[in-house]
Amino acid sequence: MGRVDRASRVIEAPAETVYRALLDREALEAWLPPEGMRGRIERWDPRPGGGFRMVLTYLDAADSPGKTSEATDVVDVGFADLAPPERVVQTAEFHADDPAYAGTMTMTWDLAAAGDRTEVTVTATGVPPGIDQAAHEEGIASSLANLAAYLGAAG
Repeated sequence: MGRVDRASRVIEAPAETVYRALLDREALEAWLPPEGMRGRIERWDPRPGGGFRMVLTYLDAADSPGKTSEATDVVDVGFADLAPPERVVQTAEFHADDPAYAGTMTMTWDLAAAGDRTEVTVTATGVPPGIDQAAHEEGIASSLANLAAYLGAAG
């Protein structure tokens, strides 16, 4: 089956609230960038077949050089499937001169409701081989922690 990167977290919010945060431009800019990065969405079309472009900027480029430029990673994300409030499937195409970092990965966000809480599991397949698996899973976990904090502050 190949490489699968995965991370999960229980979020103290109902599945509908979590689902909305996966499809809200301002919310994504706030919580999606992992620790050590900030993000800016340049294009936004939240529908099946639509998507967005996010520019991720490293806060310390000396420690973590970018894949698109010295300090940035650029990714075009497509919404492959939207199944409210249980799942969002995205395709993420990375822009990089180094083929080890370029390519399209699929990220599936599964939301399992448990009353007023939601277990969110992110599964990534087709991850470009230059992306270290442990670092990628740590980045996904960081984004999930940001999502939990964002929804805690929003609630």
